[in-house]
Amino acid sequence: MLTVRDIMTRPVVVIRDTASVANAIWLMRVKRVRSLIVEKSYKGPPCGILTEKDIVYNVIAKGDNPGFVLVGDIMRHPCIQLSVDATLQEAAQLLSDTGVHRAPVVQHGELLGIVSVTDILDKGSLPAPPHDELSRRIRDALQHARIIDDDEASIQQECDIAWQVLEDMKKGSTVSA
Repeated sequence: MLTVRDIMTRPVVVIRDTASVANAIWLMRVKRVRSLIVEKSYKGPPCGILTEKDIVYNVIAKGDNPGFVLVGDIMRHPCIQLSVDATLQEAAQLLSDTGVHRAPVVQHGELLGIVSVTDILDKGSLPAPPHDELSRRIRDALQHARIIDDDEASIQQECDIAWQVLEDMKKGSTVSA
């Protein structure tokens, strides 16, 4: 059975509660995300979440200047949290009950990932990824690759990485033979 650990998105984009909404907008655009997990100025677990909707409704629609509004003033808090061991059904039920679309995944006060309704829909019904060595190495290499903003360049990068992993594996098997 799939759990939140299996589908959560990592890494999570985080912002401090003392940052301006203008900084949050910039960060969302650069990282291509629709929400940010908010942390207090001092270390600790997530204290809230800021979404595009929060910015539009609480800043833009009111005619406020995003450069003068703090993230902590408009974030939603307290932030519901999901356990890494929660089943997808439990996660979906919590999101439904609270009326939110995404929540951070926290274990022992440490932020591990984020799960959205989209993650549950997209990843929840897929078969498990292959466990062969080539697939594992390609998946690991892609997770550590620099994210490219251009879709075509991103696809090319993924192909290049997969090819390089295959070549490295061929060299490794030739050397060990």
